[in-house]
Amino acid sequence: MAANADEMITLTSAEEDLGGADASADAAPGEEDLVITDNSELGVYEATIGGRTAAGLVYNREGDRVTLLATSVLPEFRGKGVAARLTGRVLDELRARGRTATVTCPFAASFVNAHPEYVDVLDPAFPGPHVTLRDT
Repeated sequence: MAANADEMITLTSAEEDLGGADASADAAPGEEDLVITDNSELGVYEATIGGRTAAGLVYNREGDRVTLLATSVLPEFRGKGVAARLTGRVLDELRARGRTATVTCPFAASFVNAHPEYVDVLDPAFPGPHVTLRDT
């Protein structure tokens, strides 16, 4: 991902990951095409599609708590829901490993607020400044 970092666009809201008027005409990649890897050396969950880096979710891990810091997507993959799928899969993985998340990334906070099924993954003491805790 480091080689493509200059081209990444950091997302600050969920709308930036939705299809729209300026989204590419290409079809959204299928779920089976999206591969998520944890590059723990760099502190980033990387999403690749067809072997190409598409997005990244920067994090910091302290014990069993992971702070989700920033979500970025390469321009050609914007508007296709890649960041939302990356965020959801990361949260699913954290849940499976018994970890909690603090969300400081505006995009990830927007995602969690729109998907209350992930409230159980959030650290109850430190969910993040833009997250609204609701019962599912």
